[in-house]
Amino acid sequence: MPEGHGGGSGRRQAQPRRALFTVVGIVVLLVAAIAFANRGDGSGSSGSGGTRTGGSSGGKGSTSSSATAPTGERPVSGRSGGIPAGFARTEQGAQSAAANYAVALGGVDMFNADRRHAIVSAVYGPNAGAVQGSLDRAYSGNALKALGLRDDGTAPAGLTFVSRTVPVGTKVTASGTDAATVEVWCTDLVGLAGQGSTNPVSSAWFTVTEKLVWAAGDWKLQSSSQKDGPAPVNGDTRAATADEIAGAVQQYGGFTYAR
Repeated sequence: MPEGHGGGSGRRQAQPRRALFTVVGIVVLLVAAIAFANRGDGSGSSGSGGTRTGGSSGGKGSTSSSATAPTGERPVSGRSGGIPAGFARTEQGAQSAAANYAVALGGVDMFNADRRHAIVSAVYGPNAGAVQGSLDRAYSGNALKALGLRDDGTAPAGLTFVSRTVPVGTKVTASGTDAATVEVWCTDLVGLAGQGSTNPVSSAWFTVTEKLVWAAGDWKLQSSSQKDGPAPVNGDTRAATADEIAGAVQQYGGFTYAR
């Protein structure tokens, strides 16, 4: 029963004081919550601003502890050849494009001639034709044999070919209205999963430098180069079995990346 319904003048007199204490306590909690929220918003805004400044200049600002914090921009909704498209004409848009293009160029589809041609057409600018010829030569012969693949880029019977690139972060090193240079720090998985594989799936760390141009209403690649690292120290996580890796790659889908 609510206080005051149990009888006795003492309890009826205590009710207003208890209600007052309750109200004061609630107000204090609300004030504290608002102050905490405002403090959080302030640091978030500062971090976001620092990220943009650091990304633009490539200077000391890029070492801010919030350099890898997301901006909150939504991923694009458009697609071209199955690849995210329609990026904003901003530094953030250029970083988003660079991350998604790194994923596309590091995937299994690059080992299939038809899919590779579609990817190159979707992500490269006016020089797509020249790049396509160069990549056709790169994805053939000894390069395929080194990975244990057939001449058509497929895996031998009973094995699953794995090639997946995962962006860890992006950084703008140069930018303008019609051009931008973005570095994408990545890790990847490459190899053959399955019993008897002589080229088991392993991981590597590398940084892709992508030069982009604004063409046909979107960011397009002009050139792309790669260097090793930076790589962290390997942990002590138990290596998965071949079947576990093959199952994970088939069951877990990728993402559309947005800076």
